[in-house]
Amino acid sequence: MTMDVIDFDGVLVIGAGLAGLSAALSAAPRRVCVLASAPLGDGCSSAWAQGGMAAALSDADTPALHAADTLAAGAGLVDAGRAGLLASEGPAAVRWLAGLGAPFDRNADGGFALSREAAHGQARVARVGGDAAGRAIMDAVIRQVRMASHIEVREGWSLRGLLQDATGRVCGVRLAKAGETCALRAPAVILATGGIGGLYAGASTPRTLLGEGLAAAALAGAVIADPEFVQFHPTALDVGRDPAPLVTEALRGEGAILVNRDGQRFMTGLHPDAELAPRDIVARAIHAEREAGRGAFLDARKAVGAHFPEAFPTVYAACRDAGIDPRIEPIPVAPACHYHMGGILTDADGATRLPGLFAAGECASTGVHGANRLASNSLLEAAVFGIRAGRAAARRTLAGRPLLGTPELSALPEADLSRLRSAMSRDAGVIRDAAGLSRLLDLTEVLTQAHGPSGPLIAARLTAACALERQESRGAHYRSDYPEMAPEAQRTLVTLEAGTLSRMAA
Repeated sequence: MTMDVIDFDGVLVIGAGLAGLSAALSAAPRRVCVLASAPLGDGCSSAWAQGGMAAALSDADTPALHAADTLAAGAGLVDAGRAGLLASEGPAAVRWLAGLGAPFDRNADGGFALSREAAHGQARVARVGGDAAGRAIMDAVIRQVRMASHIEVREGWSLRGLLQDATGRVCGVRLAKAGETCALRAPAVILATGGIGGLYAGASTPRTLLGEGLAAAALAGAVIADPEFVQFHPTALDVGRDPAPLVTEALRGEGAILVNRDGQRFMTGLHPDAELAPRDIVARAIHAEREAGRGAFLDARKAVGAHFPEAFPTVYAACRDAGIDPRIEPIPVAPACHYHMGGILTDADGATRLPGLFAAGECASTGVHGANRLASNSLLEAAVFGIRAGRAAARRTLAGRPLLGTPELSALPEADLSRLRSAMSRDAGVIRDAAGLSRLLDLTEVLTQAHGPSGPLIAARLTAACALERQESRGAHYRSDYPEMAPEAQRTLVTLEAGTLSRMAA
């Protein structure tokens, strides 16, 4: 295959959330080109995060305790070594971001103000402005990226595929922008393209996150890990908006309670931690109340009340915009697709099994989330493993072998993307079964025949096929036809070769 290729002697970072920009800053002094589909700060989940960053930052806490909570939340599928690494490097990552200008909330003594969230044994979530952590952190990091002499940023470019040499080594990317195509060759590529929330009708993430990085890596032969595990945030604002505004878990940490339309609490009899139970348990409980016609509401009148505007300004603004005053009335809530625990399998430095290809952030599977991500570990993972990926990628050198192109990701028309999103919510949502997952797979096959290897279709197929194969309920993956957890916890590792999914030994 012959193509015109532009050489770049440095690291290509595809995606501009916290993971991608942390990688770009940490690759210094090596040259970095950040390729983003939208202006920096737009189109990434990092900027939408509310709760904050979990880390052992108080005298009462330790990395070992944080790692233990991470392991417990992950329902048997967390890599203990990686969880330990995340927890041990977490405090330094938070302080690094603070040093870049992220304005974390502080106590009177200057220490980090910390909140407790679901499944955490300690108050360890560092916040910004109550519920504005993601945007404030991203603003600080973006300022540093704009000033960094080793980083250039190209906005508006979408990923269309990876470039490989005859040995399978990844040597660059194929991109598109407003009908124009471009191929860049580089010693290292870091995929930091985010999750798959845009595949669901009703998500708490930008609609533009459609799994293209996951799909491109799969087409190139990377190992994909645990794609069936999709976390649904229990409390998104239930006012018919898409994406659904998030109602931060920190409210429950402050004492807000979940009630149905009759004002009855429904979490107290389901789990010892009630509203602070793991997210999958709370999400299914809310789903059940809504399915039964009783509705679900977060009541923060007593816990927060008149302090809502200054304590949780983001949630307050979203509620008021929907005609709800959370100071004096309960907030209607529903589960929404929030985070993809699965992704491109990496080592501790973000390297995939394909030389030259790295992944970081939500599109990666580092092993720290297992079957159910612990609250506020996502921004932490993005920073910790983004930093590690940037440093490792900076050490790569370019080999001068002939280039081969992986199949180019095709476009999926908006009407069919809408069909796919509705089907994903219905059949691969909070509760799943074989009939629904099979129906979803049939739809992906029909649409693939019509449109070719679209990124959203590949990501949806990976999710649905592995969910169908996992005949148990574990963490965020709940099968109504297999409601029990299997005795042995096993990860899912698959590759996509010549259009066929192949399972690998864990």
